[in-house]
Amino acid sequence: MTPPRLAVAERLAQLAPLDGPAQAAGKQIRGLVSPGAARDALAGTWLGHALHPALTDVVVGTWMSATLLDLTGGDRAASRRLVGVGALAALPTAATGATDWADSEAVDDGVRRVGAVHAVANTTALLLQVASWSARRRGRTGRGRALSLLATGGMLASAYLGGYLSFERGVGVNQTAFDPGPGEWSAAMAASDLAEDAPVAVDVGDTPVLLVRRAGTVRALHDRCSHRGCSLADGTLDGDVIECACHGSRFALADGSIERGPAAAAQPAFEVRERDGQIEVRLA
Repeated sequence: MTPPRLAVAERLAQLAPLDGPAQAAGKQIRGLVSPGAARDALAGTWLGHALHPALTDVVVGTWMSATLLDLTGGDRAASRRLVGVGALAALPTAATGATDWADSEAVDDGVRRVGAVHAVANTTALLLQVASWSARRRGRTGRGRALSLLATGGMLASAYLGGYLSFERGVGVNQTAFDPGPGEWSAAMAASDLAEDAPVAVDVGDTPVLLVRRAGTVRALHDRCSHRGCSLADGTLDGDVIECACHGSRFALADGSIERGPAAAAQPAFEVRERDGQIEVRLA
């Protein structure tokens, strides 16, 4: 049975009528932010993990602080400033969340649907807070406080859905975190079956491994892209770099380091040896 705390999110994840507008929105976002420096900045490639969750703390913190001041009779000017700061912070926060969602909705129906509701709830909260700031600035403090209370309710509901997307659906999570690969030498495939410059995915135990013979040297990386879990073997080999076919992340074959995002976590790399006609790998 679905735990009661997840029931609402799971029901939203099953709302197929949301697919049409959500797919259109995701396509637009992916078209606006193609792989490159801007995409890497929004995805958190430079930070080493997704940027969006860190930015949400600013929005939630300022708006919750404003609400607490409202409820306890705190300084009116401080409340107004906090509402304004939160509204400004919501813009880059939305941009980072939108790019994360756009990459994920294309491979997960549940993410597509819940993410769309999450975005609508956030947008509604932002509009209410902008209206609150405007009302407070004109001296209509009571109206401003009421609008902020409504916005806080929407924000908390949206935050719950954001947690669901991250911790139940794995959006923004390193897809290799819980399966780094074999720590001991393990057979992968017959050495004679691996052609030059022809990426191949094989299962080594429970781990999918990408094997590439390049200039006579065999390289091995975790085949599940750390960004959204796509198979790197389906990607494009560009010299000593493999480019993921799903979202364009590029990884060095030598050590799995990121050449270009939107991935924020490097690929686990494996040591390789050829023994008794077999290619064997172990976690580097």
